Amino acid sequence: MGGVATVCVEVVVGLPAQVVWEAVADVGAVHRRLLPGRVADARIEGDTRILTMPDGSRIRELILATDHDLRRLAYAVVEGQRLPLTYHHASFQVFDHPAGSRLVWLTDVLPHAMAGQVRARVERAIVEIGAALEQHGG
Repeated sequence: MGGVATVCVEVVVGLPAQVVWEAVADVGAVHRRLLPGRVADARIEGDTRILTMPDGSRIRELILATDHDLRRLAYAVVEGQRLPLTYHHASFQVFDHPAGSRLVWLTDVLPHAMAGQVRARVERAIVEIGAALEQHGG
């Protein structure tokens, strides 16, 4: 029985790490700051972020940790998955980089066979996130 399939993608952003972290940590503004166009709206209810997609569907994410010292945000998708996943946990972490910052997105998924489909989605999304951050200055 292997471990959870982990997908890791990253992007270098031409902005200081603290600026990128502030955008990532602004969990209720993902639709404006990180994925405009891909996420239509976001709202917070307690520890849950509810994303509304452009087609009107909703995804519920449990925000597990927002660590300002580590510049790390962890969350789990708990409802509304678009893929047949039984487990979905992810984290963003922001690191200093000579060109500005490095944003790393780790996603753990089950079943393992779905890792390829998840990778394709997050590879596209991390590029969009980097572009959105640079375009709007964070």
